[in-house]
Amino acid sequence: MNIVVFIKQTFDTEAKIVLDASGKIDANGVNLIINPYDEYAIEEGIRLKEKHGGEVTVVSMGGSRAQEAVRTALAMGADKGVLVSDPGLENTDEFGRAQILAKVVADIPHDIILAGRIAIDDGASQIAVRLAEALSIPSVSSVIKLEVAGTQATATREIDGGTELIEVSFPAVFTAQKGLNDPRYPSVAGIMKAKKKPLKSLTLADLGFGAGDLKMVINQYSLPTPRKAGRKIDGEPAQAASELAKLLREEAKVL
Repeated sequence: MNIVVFIKQTFDTEAKIVLDASGKIDANGVNLIINPYDEYAIEEGIRLKEKHGGEVTVVSMGGSRAQEAVRTALAMGADKGVLVSDPGLENTDEFGRAQILAKVVADIPHDIILAGRIAIDDGASQIAVRLAEALSIPSVSSVIKLEVAGTQATATREIDGGTELIEVSFPAVFTAQKGLNDPRYPSVAGIMKAKKKPLKSLTLADLGFGAGDLKMVINQYSLPTPRKAGRKIDGEPAQAASELAKLLREEAKVL
């Protein structure tokens, strides 16, 4: 069984986001981690390999520091790593990233593709399902249980107010939800082995992408305007209500 796991390196949940002079996120001095939902995907891929045999390839996109995330996944038990690292990645959206990822995955034998349900930095929850669309294969999101038999999988996924059971044939994409498993910690032996496992680095040019091939370009980031403190209106209820109506009409201009 050939398993591909897509992971993303994200900011620590407690990191303070700062923009530099050019309007880009400044990652200097910020702790970067594997997106927590992607850890469930890594663990599930390794468990499937241990049970059914095969190989796990971890794919990521990002700067040079993203190698740390890939090496951690290799230390957990994945077999190979692929990193797409290119300055052009900073300025594209989920559609562009899914197209890039589809180009990478197309060259890797794959029965199952796993990814986290959502990334904690942008909360987009789009790349995995867009990838499935680009590859013309089925996808199942928010999976909390995955059972494999032959060339088919039975996935239990979370839905509003309950769960849903879906059967799909391979190849297919699955996104991992909290509760799917308990991710393991890399062992000392695993960390040492990870240093010798293959990690292939690719650029957009290597994948055949030119400057004008991506539909959307992000020019600048900006932080939201800080919220102003509320105002308390004192006095008797009738007087306070009158003052509130006046403020809503004259200052807020919503009446």
